[in-house]
Amino acid sequence: MSRNAVAAAAIRGATVALVMVACVGVLAPAVRAQQSSAPASKGGEQENGELAKQLSNPLASLVSVPFQFNWEQNVGPSKLTRFVLNVQPVMPFTLNTDWNLIIRLIAPLVSQPPLADGGSAAGGISDITTSFFFAPTKLTKFILGAGPVIVLPSTSEPTLGSGKWSAGPTIVALKQAGPWTYGALWNQVWSFSGDPARADVSQTFLQPFFAYQGTHTVTRSVQSEMTANWKAQDDNDTWTVPINVSVAKLSSFGVFPASYQIGFGAFPAHPAIGPSWKIRAAIVLLLPRSRK
Repeated sequence: MSRNAVAAAAIRGATVALVMVACVGVLAPAVRAQQSSAPASKGGEQENGELAKQLSNPLASLVSVPFQFNWEQNVGPSKLTRFVLNVQPVMPFTLNTDWNLIIRLIAPLVSQPPLADGGSAAGGISDITTSFFFAPTKLTKFILGAGPVIVLPSTSEPTLGSGKWSAGPTIVALKQAGPWTYGALWNQVWSFSGDPARADVSQTFLQPFFAYQGTHTVTRSVQSEMTANWKAQDDNDTWTVPINVSVAKLSSFGVFPASYQIGFGAFPAHPAIGPSWKIRAAIVLLLPRSRK
């Protein structure tokens, strides 16, 4: 069996295991609820509501570990499925009374079909993106964070990564008013080192988001994760624009609070090799920071 086939098999195995664990996490609270007739306390509902609200805020003081599963459809000339598991830990740090530092990392594990006629399937880790947001603590009406973003080349497989070190600025701005959260995250990276045989990188990422917290534990959201590859050889391949809708339910995973999400995405603009639509599921494990 080839190395790519082994990697793809490993990813599929990890997917099955994580989905099974997530299902247990979803079902266990329901079983406990059926076994107990005691209603949740008002304080507990308010705490859940605050956690759910913070989940919609990329700069919240939560240590979280999201596992995001994406099944992207109509990829490559054979119109097959690409699977992407994004592991996205978020780590906030208090620098002083005026500033927080929020570190967000995205490590994609990918299993994809051939992207060209005569090509081969590939599987493994894609480039890792790490963002550093410096956020003032005393902004109340408007939440803002900005800093550098660095992309690490994490694979030699040309269809999975750029082969280049890239960096640039990133910024996120949002507002939370009642049950609503809305804002946008942006970054721009340029390559500065790496494999000289690979193409230079100039890429923009833009993520506008809208979320509505209908109850203390249920949140509905609409967002996009637009990317623009300014080095694309064909102008029609420059933009990838998904529109994603999802619903999230705050529950628990063992002793930890956790959010379970399911959603759907369509791509009104995408490269010729796709994808054109996707299904998304996620589990977000939460570790609220202690407050002194």
